[in-house]
Amino acid sequence: MEDLIKKIEYKDKTLAVIIKNNYSKDGVEFFTPNDFSQQLAYMKHPKGKRIDAHTHNIVKREVSYTKEVLVIRKGKLRVDFYEDDQTYIESHIVEQGDIILLAFGGHGFECLEEVEMVEIKQGPYLGEQDKVRFAGVDDKEVKLV
Repeated sequence: MEDLIKKIEYKDKTLAVIIKNNYSKDGVEFFTPNDFSQQLAYMKHPKGKRIDAHTHNIVKREVSYTKEVLVIRKGKLRVDFYEDDQTYIESHIVEQGDIILLAFGGHGFECLEEVEMVEIKQGPYLGEQDKVRFAGVDDKEVKLV
């Protein structure tokens, strides 16, 4: 199963979690620790399973890092990972049906095919105050893992 769930870790930090498109497991599985400001889980239930109706309590939370979830609907995308100081680490490919949580560090992308994806992240979005842009890795230096 580890090929279907990839945790990209560097220096004791989880940079990302990738759920491959053919992952399947009965029940509920969370891939993030409780202290992550963005939670990622997979759920598979049989027909007829009832999930209790519920509301969520008002709970004040402090978010320090923007975490993003990408749902790849079509195509192939290379994801390049960087340290906070913008040093390149490695790259992974996600494709149609994959889901990736970008948790820490920097990241950049190259569309290897036409890509359609959905991005989910915390708000509010503060535009250019939200990020630092930098030159990414040169294609000749890419290390695919």
